Amino acid sequence: MLAALHELFARFRAVGRSLAFKFFLLLAIFLAVPVILYGRLRTIDEQKNIVLARSIQDEGNLIAITMSPLLASFQEGSANALKQKLVELAKGRGNAKLLFRPKNASDPGSFFYIASAPQASADYPSQEMAVLVKTGILDMLRYTCEGDHTLSTRYQNPHGDEEILTSITPINLPNGCWAVFTSSSNQEFVKSSFAQPYWKTPQVRVASGIYVLIAVVVIALFASVWRSLLRFEQLARQIRTERSREASFAADNRIPELAGVAQEFDLLVNALHTSSSSIRQAAEENAHALKTPIAVIRQSLEPLKKAFGQQEGRTGRSIELIERSVSKLDALVSAARRMDEAAAAIIDTPHRKVNFSTLLLEELVASGEWPRARGLSMVQRIEPGVIVWGGKEMLETVVENLLENAISFSPSGGTIGVTLRRNGRLAEFVIEDQGPGVDPRNLNRIFERYFSERPARTAEEESHFGIGLWIVRRNVEAMGGTVTAANRETGGLKIVIGLRVAA
Repeated sequence: MLAALHELFARFRAVGRSLAFKFFLLLAIFLAVPVILYGRLRTIDEQKNIVLARSIQDEGNLIAITMSPLLASFQEGSANALKQKLVELAKGRGNAKLLFRPKNASDPGSFFYIASAPQASADYPSQEMAVLVKTGILDMLRYTCEGDHTLSTRYQNPHGDEEILTSITPINLPNGCWAVFTSSSNQEFVKSSFAQPYWKTPQVRVASGIYVLIAVVVIALFASVWRSLLRFEQLARQIRTERSREASFAADNRIPELAGVAQEFDLLVNALHTSSSSIRQAAEENAHALKTPIAVIRQSLEPLKKAFGQQEGRTGRSIELIERSVSKLDALVSAARRMDEAAAAIIDTPHRKVNFSTLLLEELVASGEWPRARGLSMVQRIEPGVIVWGGKEMLETVVENLLENAISFSPSGGTIGVTLRRNGRLAEFVIEDQGPGVDPRNLNRIFERYFSERPARTAEEESHFGIGLWIVRRNVEAMGGTVTAANRETGGLKIVIGLRVAA
């Protein structure tokens, strides 16, 4: 239980460290924060507008109450007094209009435009009256003068300026229905959220623009880092698969802060290439240096064999022991060179498209004389056109070592089966022999270095040091494949190689 919880915690911790997780978390925050803040700020703004509307409406009511005595005693000749009083009361409070509908008017909508503040030209009242009718504002008082009307109505006055209706105060008097309209054309007031959706206000739009700009910059920063990492990944794959010496992380980098990382990657790649070349060169030089004295010893043994090789006793046995030791030493030098070359190949593994079908047929033709000399027959089942990801030299080494292993263990007159086929997204290479097989306890060990179940009876058998199958596993795994071994039910060993299909 504790192990499962620990594993689950490790997975969550790995996800939390992921750049993609942090990017999407940041994106979610950028989407959630404005929604939360907008809702809260809109609520506050609505409450502020309610208070403002009540205050403005109270001012309109105050104007109407103050003018009520003059309105009650209105006579046809007292219009100028009403205009002056309206201008006086509305000063500093915006715009005010005074309308009147006689008590016995036949049309409920037949209001007369009596006065306005500030005062306007002679033709202005008729033009504004037409606007009030067109916008439906006058319909608010068409059939009743009891008030409680919808405020915050926007309209354009005859001068083309935008105004907001702030209050309508009806006054019912014996001589008819009076209505005091107040409105504001103050630009700050017009641009506020008093008579329009909160999101249309300038402050919200400016804040949204700044927020979007910040979000774009931050997201662009994450995206640029992400793109750089993806470019690094593609470049690393190119270097690994194509052994490109001209590719450079520093040249492909677009972010100055990653310049140091890119340079270190370039130095690391160069060091790996240099190490691979040095290992190969050292393997060749060491093999050449060691094989030269071995060849001299082997040649020097020939006259000794002719002179003393047929004699019994210590001299003959010594010459035979020297010859066998030289052969073993020669095999050790060859094995050491193969191990160094395998190590170099692992460091600098190529990943190209290789026609495995063609390569396998060529290897079978090249090794044809050896199995025939041992009286063995080959059964081939090779599907044409199997293309895999890997390196040609590494695949050749794999095939050569597996064929050598199968041939060396197969009895005279036996059969070796070689199969290559597609199995989904994998290419499956199988080689089977009719040899003694392997102790089931050692099936997983035969791919270990220096492990061998081969009985040492002859000089040829002594030349095997248990590195052939180890090289096979190293090469296959370096190319992203798998290798397994199993005993056949009818006797012998079956080795199965799985490689990624490229086409």
